[in-house]
Amino acid sequence: MKGNQKLIETLNALLADELAAINQYIVHAEMCEDWGYGKLHEGFEKRSIEEMKHAEKLIGRILFLGGTPIVSDLSNIHIGKDVPTQVEYDRAAEERAIKAYNDAIALAGEVRDHATRDILIQILNDEDRHMDELEELLDQIEQMTLPIFLTTQVD
Repeated sequence: MKGNQKLIETLNALLADELAAINQYIVHAEMCEDWGYGKLHEGFEKRSIEEMKHAEKLIGRILFLGGTPIVSDLSNIHIGKDVPTQVEYDRAAEERAIKAYNDAIALAGEVRDHATRDILIQILNDEDRHMDELEELLDQIEQMTLPIFLTTQVD
């Protein structure tokens, strides 16, 4: 199927974001594992795998629309030197992703590609959940204080 070129470009931009998110989350996961925060490691690793599934869906859709997935471009990756910075960087990335997905959903509707729109809505729902989880972590850090919060993250 020949898809809308602007939509294919938008899907590739989303793919660049997802590929960056995979890397950012997995580095944060491994740093937390190294520091002994197994629960944080599991959460970051799970999100990395979910972002990988998003990338897979985007690649499949780009191919279906007759485009070429661009996997050599990554959006900026921000690695935090400590847990609060990691969570804030991840929250900021999710915030950008939510805006980008909302914009892409609007574009898919404008070009009347409702199947792509449905796929993007599914991914957006995951990104909303990620945002909720990260904001929850930030709230816990603020309410418990960092030292107490970190004691809850040890396996």
